[in-house]
Amino acid sequence: MAGLIDESILNDILTRVNIVEVISEYIPLKRTGRNFKACCPFHQEKTASFVVSLDKQIYHCFGCGAGGNVFSFLMAYERLEFPEAVEILAKKAGVMLEQRSTQVNKSSEANSQLRKINQLAADFYGNILHSPEGAKAREYLIKRGIKQETAKQFSLGFSRDCWDSLCAHLRSNDFSLSLIEKAGLAIPKEAGGYYDRFRNRIIFPIFDIKSSCIGFGARVTDQSLPKYINSPETPIYRKGHNLYGFNLAKDAVRDSDFVAVVEGYLDCIIPFQHGMHNIVASQGTALTPDQARLIKRYTHNVVMVYDGDLAGELATLRSLEIFIEEEMSVRIAPLPSGYDPDTYVRKFGIDSLNKLVGDADNLFDYQLKVLKRKYDSKDSEGKAKIASIMLATIRKLKDAILRDEYIRKLSDKLDVDESFVRDVYNNLKAENTVGDIVSASFNKLAKTNPTEKLLMKLMLEETELVSQIKDRVDPDDFQDKLISRIVKTMFDLSTQGKNCSTHNLLNYLGEADLSQIVCESTFMPEVSGTEKEKIIDDCILRLKKNKQQLNRKRLQEAIKLAETAGNEEELNKLKEEFNSLIKQG
Repeated sequence: MAGLIDESILNDILTRVNIVEVISEYIPLKRTGRNFKACCPFHQEKTASFVVSLDKQIYHCFGCGAGGNVFSFLMAYERLEFPEAVEILAKKAGVMLEQRSTQVNKSSEANSQLRKINQLAADFYGNILHSPEGAKAREYLIKRGIKQETAKQFSLGFSRDCWDSLCAHLRSNDFSLSLIEKAGLAIPKEAGGYYDRFRNRIIFPIFDIKSSCIGFGARVTDQSLPKYINSPETPIYRKGHNLYGFNLAKDAVRDSDFVAVVEGYLDCIIPFQHGMHNIVASQGTALTPDQARLIKRYTHNVVMVYDGDLAGELATLRSLEIFIEEEMSVRIAPLPSGYDPDTYVRKFGIDSLNKLVGDADNLFDYQLKVLKRKYDSKDSEGKAKIASIMLATIRKLKDAILRDEYIRKLSDKLDVDESFVRDVYNNLKAENTVGDIVSASFNKLAKTNPTEKLLMKLMLEETELVSQIKDRVDPDDFQDKLISRIVKTMFDLSTQGKNCSTHNLLNYLGEADLSQIVCESTFMPEVSGTEKEKIIDDCILRLKKNKQQLNRKRLQEAIKLAETAGNEEELNKLKEEFNSLIKQG
């Protein structure tokens, strides 16, 4: 991460901002000795286990393991990318970020102008809706169950039945017609000139996550066609990059730790108005990887709320793979045929929708139900079709244990011998076996070696020790792969003459697992100065011995295999290597 922004700028920001002050803006901190404590904002707890170190300028939760520096906190709490967190903290610290290239600056300025035009248009449409000439449009919204406060909350508007009402308004505010066209608000005439894209329609402004207006949807108030028209793709509006209503829903999504995804504007607005605030809309299109990653910044849990007809269900199935690839949990709440979230809430109430969402099927159960309605699960050909589709989906799951469970469940639901289903699955696979992935998962969860952790802690406490220890050990001497990678990063920074302090190191690690180990180690009891030299010697000695023991064990096993195989040449080579290792101590 740090490689994208000059290290001196990051250090300048870290020097000027106080992590306690920043975190205090989000959660109340209470001083306990040299540190500050609070209930963790990243998981539910009754006893405070979230600790902030004023001295070291880092935080760590002993409950869920979250930890990092002030950049990490802002990224996790506000769901920001690293450059966004740097930009916010730079402003807070009064640090000037490096000027970007002229081309980038020009593009940024042009996009800023488009956002200004869109906001001006949204205000224009909103004023019309709430003026006397918007009376009929307001009546339509009331019939659709939308209250005036909700219309204002979503910045709804109305466009006049006029060819150039908006164009004239924007031109009077010194915006050129070519820029208005670029914003998608005007369409050129064949004979020359321009006319408004949206006329005599309810306007649904579309905002990005920062509540900046980037585009519009528009709906007729009668039966004329097309029912909906939307902004075209523009430099600031790409439909597959945003979700309608997310700017209003993001806090509720984070607090509830799940998001309900619907299709249309009204499908989002009506449930929101009735209290389901963690709801967004895909604007009637299939979900994209960019939208899944946007959701992932706030939660890993998604509930798809879609029409219950077969066409809608099959379309939903095609969207599921996006969440699988992003390692997100997805459940599906199909509505009764003939209903969408808007009409369902207005007829049965929000409590009924909440229950449907709460009872949503997991990916496996939903997909199996849909396929069983499409294919005959009692017929061998139907079973084969269902199994092939289900196994193709199961194969994409990265959680080996879940894959294993679903294979077992599939054989039971199809009344087919489990070993046969597994054979079919294994024939589909080309990558690592399930067993390999399970082993990797358990290795990752294994407890870190205390000796290795202590030596790393000593280097974190006194960065001048890094260069000394670097000359005596190698990162490969650390058997714990995560600690080995942390130590390697520290050694690399030291070689480059860069700052190895904890809060700076976190900028270079990039992975939550590594940051968690560093923060947890930092909050371990400090080692007294008189004992440090002896402890370092003992740790390094034990490190070397552990490595030797591991190498001996590896060679002994290899020797047994060579003896069994009768491979004399390999056996002699291994014995020679083993004897050499014994002589070394």
